[in-house]
Amino acid sequence: MATFVTELWESVFTPGTTPALIKATHGSFVLLILSLLAMIYMSRSIHFINLLVISLCLWGAVTWFLKELAIAKREKEENGKENEGNGNESTEIKEVEDKKSI
Repeated sequence: MATFVTELWESVFTPGTTPALIKATHGSFVLLILSLLAMIYMSRSIHFINLLVISLCLWGAVTWFLKELAIAKREKEENGKENEGNGNESTEIKEVEDKKSI
């Protein structure tokens, strides 16, 4: 438990997303959903149902964004490996600049 808290604290100072930050985000949403379900059960209020729907949509949006971020990171790494193998980065940049100038 102490290592997770330490990793979470260090992720505050690390750019990008870290596994500890993602776990904490999902854990926070789970606790929010559980507390809203308990409030719905106890109060039978439409307001808590609305909050539950909003929080589920937000959790879905955050999850989707994290997946898209991982896909973009993977594509960037693959493109970097392809460019390292070719050694034609400067040639490709010059070709693009030449096309822009036309």
